[in-house]
Amino acid sequence: MKILLAGHKGQLGRRLLSQLAAYQVTGIDLPDHDITNRDGVIALVRDVAPNLIINAAAMTDVDGCARDPALAYRANGLGPQNLALAAADVGAEMLQVSTNEVFDGRATAPYHEWHTTNPINAYGLSKLAGEWYTQRLLTRFYIVRASWFYAAGGRNFPHRIIQLADERGRLRVVTDEVGSPTYVDDLAAAIAQLITTHAYGIYHLVNEGQASRYEFACEILRISGRAAVPVEPITSDQFERASTPPPYAPLANNAAAALGIRLRPWQDALAEFLRETGYAK
Repeated sequence: MKILLAGHKGQLGRRLLSQLAAYQVTGIDLPDHDITNRDGVIALVRDVAPNLIINAAAMTDVDGCARDPALAYRANGLGPQNLALAAADVGAEMLQVSTNEVFDGRATAPYHEWHTTNPINAYGLSKLAGEWYTQRLLTRFYIVRASWFYAAGGRNFPHRIIQLADERGRLRVVTDEVGSPTYVDDLAAAIAQLITTHAYGIYHLVNEGQASRYEFACEILRISGRAAVPVEPITSDQFERASTPPPYAPLANNAAAALGIRLRPWQDALAEFLRETGYAK
């Protein structure tokens, strides 16, 4: 199978390259290739003639999206539209990576794949636009929603928590933002399984369980031997930022689990990540 992987230099893209080594994969990314350039995308896809396009490219700076919603829509909405148009042009399948932030966070239990979307910030709106184009321009597609993912070599929540703990000796972390922490290695492995099924649709691929940012931070500190670092629980109104995240947006894996694709509990995945990055004590 020939695969075109957009965003191959990112946290998820790098892991997907490893997971998809058995296939013929062409990776594209900035600055050489810009998925918001429609003519360029269609010409490239015609040249590669992939069986599957995976879009792991995105503007993931959530606060940056809030500051520049037009740029967010261009990257996260129009970019996927161009890839979907190109996929339709060559008869390819497409997998679009999305986010838990397409939900408003007003639920009291984890969101299922069929729950109504209602994003409350520019990032979520732009990612929902990417879902919308994928669903309406194609019949053979996968939409994979993930949440709070982290990987070695990237700037993400576990790295930041450890960095701040070492620099400041104390932390303040919000308790009223809840999600599904997800190790990118597990997400990439699940995607590699999913694309062999040809069972098209919407999927929630996250490590099992849920945590608040505060609980996530405390587990990072515990596993990394920094449990003595004091962590003050605060609410989001005490933490100023440009974007407003959904307060409660864990994802439930129903559709992939029905295919036998499950991700391990987030605590186990985090422990392995911290061991592999040398942070665990």
